[in-house]
Amino acid sequence: MEINIPKHKKLILFDGVCNLCNSSVLYVIKRDKKQRFMFAPLQSKVGEQIIQKFNIDTAQVDSIILYNPEKGIHYKSTAALKIASGLGFPTNVLAIFLIVPNFIRNWVYDFIAKNRYKWYGKKEACMIPTPELKNKFLE
Repeated sequence: MEINIPKHKKLILFDGVCNLCNSSVLYVIKRDKKQRFMFAPLQSKVGEQIIQKFNIDTAQVDSIILYNPEKGIHYKSTAALKIASGLGFPTNVLAIFLIVPNFIRNWVYDFIAKNRYKWYGKKEACMIPTPELKNKFLE
């Protein structure tokens, strides 16, 4: 199973129906000056391919995955902080939190993820990118 993204790019898989996740994607797009990231909903065909390839339990990881063709996957807080590290100042400073033990970071991450629909709402269907942004998304 081949996942076709350029080697110099990283793919962010996100919950396509989550308002917080969609807002986060737009935040990354606006600050991704070096064009490092591409995007796909977890619910998309490429999302399903990565979930199968890496045997990801979507009951445990259901909101963000960072796929790097050269290094594999990161998920939860590590994915979010690795994404932040690829953005410009001041967002990239958040990467300092990678020194915090994973179990602590993921506890905070899981608390937010568990409440994201209640706090931020949910869409009926995945976000459809505008024509200007379509080249940043895989289906």
